This record gives sequence, C-alpha cells and structure tokens, in this order.
Amino acid sequence: MESTNRYEQEYEILYEEQWNQLKEALDKQEMEEFREEFLELHSYDQATFFTEQPKELRMRIYTYLSPEETAEIMESMELEESVDYFTEMDPRYASMVLAEMPADDAVDILNELEKDQVASFLTIMDKEAADEIKKLLHYEEKTAGSIMTTEYVAIVKTQTVREAMKQLKEDAADAETIYYIYVLDEDKRLVGVISIRDLIIADDEDLVEDVMSEKIVAVSVARDQEEVAQMFRDYDFFAVPVLDFQDHLLGIITVDDILDVMEEEASEDYSMLAGVSETDRRDDNAFVSARKRLPWLVILLFLGLLTASLIGRFEETLEQVAVLAIFIPLIAGMAGNTGTQALAVAVRGIANGDYGKQGKTKLILREAGTGVITGTVCGLVITIVVYIWQGNLYLGLLVGFSIFGSLIVATLAGSLIPLLMDRLHIDPAVASGPFITTVNDLISILIYFGMATSFMNFLI
Repeated sequence: MESTNRYEQEYEILYEEQWNQLKEALDKQEMEEFREEFLELHSYDQATFFTEQPKELRMRIYTYLSPEETAEIMESMELEESVDYFTEMDPRYASMVLAEMPADDAVDILNELEKDQVASFLTIMDKEAADEIKKLLHYEEKTAGSIMTTEYVAIVKTQTVREAMKQLKEDAADAETIYYIYVLDEDKRLVGVISIRDLIIADDEDLVEDVMSEKIVAVSVARDQEEVAQMFRDYDFFAVPVLDFQDHLLGIITVDDILDVMEEEASEDYSMLAGVSETDRRDDNAFVSARKRLPWLVILLFLGLLTASLIGRFEETLEQVAVLAIFIPLIAGMAGNTGTQALAVAVRGIANGDYGKQGKTKLILREAGTGVITGTVCGLVITIVVYIWQGNLYLGLLVGFSIFGSLIVATLAGSLIPLLMDRLHIDPAVASGPFITTVNDLISILIYFGMATSFMNFLI
C-alpha cells in the first residue's frame, strides 16, 4: 500500500513538472519544445491541458498542431466543450480538423452548430470527407443512422482468406475498428461477419463464405439510439452493423459511440427528473440558465395555485380546528418524497429495458405493497407522536390515516404515471420529480382535509 502511494506521488510530481514545462514553452513561444512535450501525453491529458488554457494560448496551440493532432484532442473532449472550440478556430483550420475526425464524431459536432456554419465548413472541407459527412447528416437525430460511422472493413464472400487479409491491411488504417470484418455478397448486402481472430487462423486458400458466421445481429438505420444501447448491454457487443431496408450495409456503431449515448440519455433523464428543459452547461450565464428552467417552474406555479385553491375550499374546516394547518407540510412532503422515489425506480427500469409486460405488472404490485408497508409504519409512528404532542388521539389517528392513504396513492402514482407515458410513447422522464411532487401534494391535501371534514365531530 505504501509503495502504491509512493508511485502515485512520484507520478503526480512528474505530471506537474511536465505541465509546468508545457506552460513555459507555450509562454515563450518555443514551438518545437512544446510539441515534443505535448505529443508525448495521452490524448486525454492533452485535452485537459488544452481546456485549462486561456483563449490567447489556445489560439497559439492551434498554430503549433496539425489538424490531425488537434482532431485527436477534440475526440477526447465532451461534445459541448469541443463545439465551443470549433467556433473560435479559423474556419479553414476547423474544417480540416473535422475532416480528420471519424465521420460520426464530426456529424455530432456539426449538429450542434448553426446551419450557416455547417454549410461553410462543408464547402471549405475536402470533398471526399465532406461527402462522407453529408451522408450521415440527413439521418434523424437519436437514431442508429445518426450515430453510426462509415469507417469499417468490408470484404466479399467469394474472396479467399489471403485476399481478405491483403484488403484488411489496406483498409485497417482508416477503419474505426477491425475487431469485426463484415462480409457482403455481389449486391453489397450483408451476409456474414468474421472476427479478426477467425480470419488469422483460417487457411489462406479458404473462401471467406466458408469461414464466416451467418449469425448476424444488426440494427435498422432508423432504430432509436436508446434501443441500440440496450442491445449493446444485453449482447456485450463491440460493434453492430447498421442496415437499410434491403439489408445493404450502411455503417457500424461502435461501443465508444454507445457510451456517449448512455451518458447523453442519462443526462437528459436527469434534467427532466429535475424539472429543467435541458442540462445547464457550465458556461451558461444566469439569464440562460433561468430561461431553461422557467417553463417547468411556471407550469408548477399554476399547479401550486391549484393546491392553494384546494386548501381554500376547506377554510371552514381550518377555522374550526386550526391545529390541522400544522400538519399540511408534513403530509404533502411525505407524499411528494415517496412519489419521487417510486418515479425514480420506474424511470430507471424503463430506461434500462428491465420491464416486459409481466415485469410492469410485477412493478405495480411491488410498489403497491411498498406503499402499504411504508404507509402503515409511518402512519403508526405519526399517530403516536401527535397523540403525545397534542394530547388528542383522534387528531393523531387523522394524521396517521392521512399519511397511510397518501403514501399508498403517491407510490402508485410515481410508478403508474411513467408506465402510462411509456405506453403512449412519451418519454417517461417527462413525469419529472417536481411534477409528481406537486400532483401528490394535491392528492394528499384532498385526502387529509376530506377525512378531517368527515370526522369533524371527533376533532372539536
């Protein structure tokens, strides 16, 4: 353990020294010294150093690095970060960087830019690279077509293994992955797949169609990216081919693209659960952040007015037993928290594809049971506490039964609403935490004051 810490400390010292040397070379405009030190770093460390520099020094780095070297840095960054840097580059240089990136990554960046910027970059860019990117740009966002890459190795089934190996050596440098090699027929339809391992151990004179596997798992170009991500998780794939309706191979989706999809979907769901239209970016100012959050807050404001209006309808009840007002925040808060817990479980299960038809029924029954158990325990506890505190058994029973009923309803609402939305093909994360909380406030207040009004004779 001590030796491990020693190695970590030594690495941190070397890392800091190298960082300082890079900054010194950059400040003194010593290009050769900077390049020598900088290009020894891992691309992730290069990206980290790059993002820490002010704009003035970043502009200097662009002049020191080739478009290919800058492309590697951009690939190691988060999408939102890299988009910002492309807008500050010289357009001609930026177009060359995009041309050096994998086509799918370049498309992701271009999709975040203004249309006139995209047109400008594509006009300046090398024609071959621009044509590859244009093929992907017309696919609908969040589909398999939008995240696939056209940089793969494909061979023909009538080739010999020797010929296939020769082609592999020629095409491998430009391919995003060579773990899988895709086999096409004369009409360029996908008919098989062969791993690099199987290709190496096969006899040179064997035909590819004799050694390939015909068990292909592929996705349609229009398939939703979230469903593709679930497929990668279930089958542990490194790559999946993307086909058109006639089984022509259009591209492949690799596991690194799927990791980005998972992060994007998780971020989107988190934003919705938090009641914002999209995740705030760290460079957003206060006005931009407020604009993103206001739509949900305004909706919730009107729902809150409904709650206030509902309480106003029980004004006479409150006048007769004023102590009832003390427990409004308690009952509404418990219902909201319980509903949010059930919502999180349901949304996570739907997003992961854990629930089939039977699974959803099982979820509802489990959440109903959970609501009964938690409602019973919390109801008993609060009944005893209120009785000791206020010296009124009937008041304690009222609050206890209100908690019991509210927790059951809130738990069911938290699980049923996202399941219903999923059935209607609406993103279940739209049933955000604040939305469920406000709805459960309405329900719990109705239960509480409805019971109080019905049993008023026992409370006075």
